[in-house]
Amino acid sequence: MAANEAIDKHEGVSNVAAVNDPEQPGLVNDPEKPGLEHPDPTLQRGVQDIEALTLSWSKGALIAVFANIWTLYLVNAFQSSILYDLVPYATSDFGSHSLLNIIYIVADAVSAAVFIPLAKVVDVWGRAEGFLLMIGLATLGLVVMAASNSLVALSAGYVFYTAGTSGMTYCVDVITSDASKLKNRALAFAFTSSPYIITAFAGPKASSRFQATVGWRWGFGAFAIIFPIVSFPLFFVLKINIRKAKKEGTLIVEKPHRTIFQTIWHYIKEFDLIGVVLFSTGLVVFLLPFDIASEAPYGWGSAYIIAMIVVGLVILVIFGVYESKLAPSPMLNFKILSDRTVIGACAIDATYQVAYYCWNNYFTSFLQVVDDLGIAEAGYINNTFDVVSGLLLFLVGFLIRRTGRFKWLLYVAVPLYIFAQGLMIYFRRPNQSVGYLVFCQVLISIGGSVFIIVEQLAILSAVEHRDVASALGLLNVVGTVGGSIGATISGSIWTNTFEPALERYLPASALPNLEDIYGDLTTQLSYPVGSATRLAIQNAYAYAQTRMLAAGTGIMGLGLIWMLLFRNIDVRKVEQVKGMVF
Repeated sequence: MAANEAIDKHEGVSNVAAVNDPEQPGLVNDPEKPGLEHPDPTLQRGVQDIEALTLSWSKGALIAVFANIWTLYLVNAFQSSILYDLVPYATSDFGSHSLLNIIYIVADAVSAAVFIPLAKVVDVWGRAEGFLLMIGLATLGLVVMAASNSLVALSAGYVFYTAGTSGMTYCVDVITSDASKLKNRALAFAFTSSPYIITAFAGPKASSRFQATVGWRWGFGAFAIIFPIVSFPLFFVLKINIRKAKKEGTLIVEKPHRTIFQTIWHYIKEFDLIGVVLFSTGLVVFLLPFDIASEAPYGWGSAYIIAMIVVGLVILVIFGVYESKLAPSPMLNFKILSDRTVIGACAIDATYQVAYYCWNNYFTSFLQVVDDLGIAEAGYINNTFDVVSGLLLFLVGFLIRRTGRFKWLLYVAVPLYIFAQGLMIYFRRPNQSVGYLVFCQVLISIGGSVFIIVEQLAILSAVEHRDVASALGLLNVVGTVGGSIGATISGSIWTNTFEPALERYLPASALPNLEDIYGDLTTQLSYPVGSATRLAIQNAYAYAQTRMLAAGTGIMGLGLIWMLLFRNIDVRKVEQVKGMVF
């Protein structure tokens, strides 16, 4: 890079006068060292760090970062696949398989509350620091799950784990965005997601081996050791190159003279602590009733369920007013919320997540009980998305790079997804070929893969680099909330259809075991294939799953409206990052 070649090597970092470079917004030139560029000093510390890093690091460092991200995604995809297959058995050991959906929803609710505060962390402290924080949280969750002796402990560990891995993935997406041009970003995301092709097959096989040999605890415990070891290299590469940027003078650090109290007050304002508390509290209080309403004495009519929804909404409204009128350093740039591309990306992401999670959480259980597949085989089918997306995203990224446009892809993906999910309604019943389910999964995966890449690229193309973290945080929030709502709908349908269907279909001899059958996957699988009881359980699964899919298909119809909101942006003409980037 020209900027790098013109850097004068020196040992210290001094305060220098700087003038704006009109040709490169967000950067300033040092008049004492012509050609030496600095990040805009008005940017937040974390944004300055990453911009200085890309201006000063080498091509080798860039390659090292992407290699580390690929390895990290490989391990994370591997552990996610294994945990997804083993958690149903862990809950069954505590006699609570039917509460599986509630665990997922609570984890999603807490994860959704993490993204926006985390966006402030990576902007104020730095990308590396936010990444390290999330790795610690995920590792803690794995340790707690491995050592759990009750459903409460298992659930708490899963919440920590989900929040940590979701936050880690978010941090990596932000770093990938920082290190790639907008026209190449879809290809960059495709590369970092490609390990899922491998783990789609290896993960389920490992799950079955863990369960058959050492048990689910070691499935969690092994990754409590592996995950942090694999994660640390990315942290160190970032920190070493930020130090290099300081040493070369690309990053100018002025140490402010503040007292302890002034420092505390500074970070309270910079982190928008009041906004963080309001947002996190409001979102969790609002979402939790959807998880626990089925267990409440009077269902949705219970006083505390109604009170939590109302209080959560009120807190979120107060948060919105505070952020738009009073916050000294708002978590979100509210100007981006008026952009129709941002609105469209968030709307279609939320709709897709709701539609998908209306049925997916019980899918592997369905495959084992109804189609008599093992853990590995059920995992292979459920991971069809990972294989298809891993291959398809490279093609999508290449098409976007060549055409510069992404909106046209939605006109193919949205109708295809609705068609495939509707087709699944017919094939989600006993005595159907598994091949039809795989075919539907492939079509669903094609549509879903396009949604994910287009949503990210669309929202990033509509903002400046300083708003990348908050824009991705917003997209993750609405997507996670959508997934939580979808899982809530799924849980409600499951509760109100599966158990009543069991009561109707089970032979009289099996009715005394109704609660065990309802709450334990192992008990369901213990009845021989072809027996009257197993057939009754299969019919109950089909009755519940077809209604879950019908709900998801109807909701996904909204995507036909949301795709019209996207602006047809040419990403080849949007200059968002500078320096040595992909």
